[in-house]
Amino acid sequence: MAASTTLLDWRDGELVALDDCDVAETGVEAADSFLVAGGSVLAIGLHRTRFIESAIERGFDGRAELEAFWEAGLAAIPRGGDWFPRFESVTVRDAPRLRFRLRTAPERTGPIVVATAATDPRRAPHVKGPDLEALSRLRQEAQHAGAQEAVILDSGRVSDGSTTALLWWRGNTLYAPPLVLPRVDSVAARTVRGVAAALGVPVDEEAVAPAELEGCVLWAVNALHGIRAVTAWVDGPSLAQDPARTAAWRSRLQALARPLQPRVR
Repeated sequence: MAASTTLLDWRDGELVALDDCDVAETGVEAADSFLVAGGSVLAIGLHRTRFIESAIERGFDGRAELEAFWEAGLAAIPRGGDWFPRFESVTVRDAPRLRFRLRTAPERTGPIVVATAATDPRRAPHVKGPDLEALSRLRQEAQHAGAQEAVILDSGRVSDGSTTALLWWRGNTLYAPPLVLPRVDSVAARTVRGVAAALGVPVDEEAVAPAELEGCVLWAVNALHGIRAVTAWVDGPSLAQDPARTAAWRSRLQALARPLQPRVR
């Protein structure tokens, strides 16, 4: 079943159906989305903070209004079924606006194949939102190469994925690209690293070329799919697999989901 979307604008302190004439000439300045499954969500506080701080950084003037918009959006999410809502700070004809997309959740998938992106088209690589269209095109190019996700390099080093963050294992140590590289501070990746720290699992960062991941277990993580094992890299390094570890950590991450507050009526 295809995902459906209800588009709502924030006007005069409430969410209202979007006028058709407002769809054009829209630029996304900041965006945040997350999975709500059966009324529960993972790390909602981190998503809230990232969205509000990103919107302010990108020029939206009004923290209190952003907070009210966020709460209204949460209240609009049904507590049954699976949803993948998106909060947006946008510009419409150069005027700042807030917009909420109530979307049914797409199908979640398991292991994936990745391919190296030929270019890096990002304009604001540390903010989720401004580069969504460009990243979608990168992912489509990866699909033409037989993959489901594109890996973006910065000066030859693994930086980010087009829709995921990348984590890898060397023995019993979990690694991520350094945050100084141009990449979004992924909520899902932060949560996985937090679980590792709580379990006493060593966590570190390293700047690596794709070839240096030869023989590593590579994960692609995001808010929709959680942890997915990368089974192959098109024209890239050969990757190891650890299905038992991947399954255990997927379960750990899912167990951290907490119910949203009751809907306000």
